[in-house]
Amino acid sequence: MKWLDRFFEQQVRAVALRTSRRSALQRIGRSLVGAAFVLPVLPFDRSARAQHGAVDDGHHDPMDPQRCEYWRYCSLDGHLCTCCGGSITSCPPGTEASSVTWIGTCHNPDDGKNYLVSYNDCCGAASCGRCFCNENEGERPGYRMGVHNDINWCMGNESSVYHCTVSVILGVSGDVG
Repeated sequence: MKWLDRFFEQQVRAVALRTSRRSALQRIGRSLVGAAFVLPVLPFDRSARAQHGAVDDGHHDPMDPQRCEYWRYCSLDGHLCTCCGGSITSCPPGTEASSVTWIGTCHNPDDGKNYLVSYNDCCGAASCGRCFCNENEGERPGYRMGVHNDINWCMGNESSVYHCTVSVILGVSGDVG
């Protein structure tokens, strides 16, 4: 196998003698720009999204609690408990609400007010797998934990297995109480 090592070493040294770092970076840059034009035309699979009921049928009712567009779900990242045997505010049987949560401020189109909403993961059963939503309005980077929705918030419970997420209104935004 020494001959193989020698062969590749000679080839790499020959390329290094003929090529500068600048030209290598230039070639890599051209390749990336070229890929940016080619990749959007490649086919991709959307069947997983369609399978979970997240197909965009043009119906965006902000008052339907079984759709991601429901106004209270503006910062929700997870499966809707309304599709998993629970309700907007209560976990399905066999699960318990996470002891830690994240919050968001959502606008209710009915009354024109903004509400402070707490998102609680329901823990203790395998992931529901239905009605997945990834709404990121007002999400902040991971170092602002209370407003970051990409974390398994079940970590504070006895069982850290995630099932679905509920949304509980804490109050009207701007109220001091």
